Amino acid sequence: MSTFKVLDKEFVPYLSEADIQAKIAELAKQLNVEYAGKKPIFLSILNGSFLFTADLFRQITIEAEVCFIKLASYKGTSSTGNVITAIGLDTSVSGRDIIIIEDIIDTGKTLHHFLPQLAAQQPTSIKIAVLLNKTEALAFPVKVDYACFDIPNKFVVGYGLDYDGLGRNTREIYQLKES
Repeated sequence: MSTFKVLDKEFVPYLSEADIQAKIAELAKQLNVEYAGKKPIFLSILNGSFLFTADLFRQITIEAEVCFIKLASYKGTSSTGNVITAIGLDTSVSGRDIIIIEDIIDTGKTLHHFLPQLAAQQPTSIKIAVLLNKTEALAFPVKVDYACFDIPNKFVVGYGLDYDGLGRNTREIYQLKES
């Protein structure tokens, strides 16, 4: 892994592909045990979680479904404070176990806005699985049930995470280089 430039920002290596894949394998193993016989719905939040969802779901051996929704609250390197639902849920979740798949939780605003809407549809359970959890940045009460990595409050790109729509297409994760 070497430095990585996206638009006007330079990023340095942070998490390797091997480290990411090892944590995803651990999570899949845990979910396969905990949800055996339950047929959960994996609800992937686009765009950032698409790679994480694909790699995780390929290792899920239990009967399960995957659905995608698009929620957004970022522009550049910071949250806009507004949550937009660009693509909504088109599957009934009533009486189902839901595992939300998210690339990163930082302020928690996006899920804080979405969770009441999802809960109103009366699923049996809602759990949150994230690749990256920025606990230092959490400003809204969102309970993360499964986190592959707890990371500091630094801006990261790669492996699905972007900076203004670019930089998602790496197998590793990079963090913003400090000046």
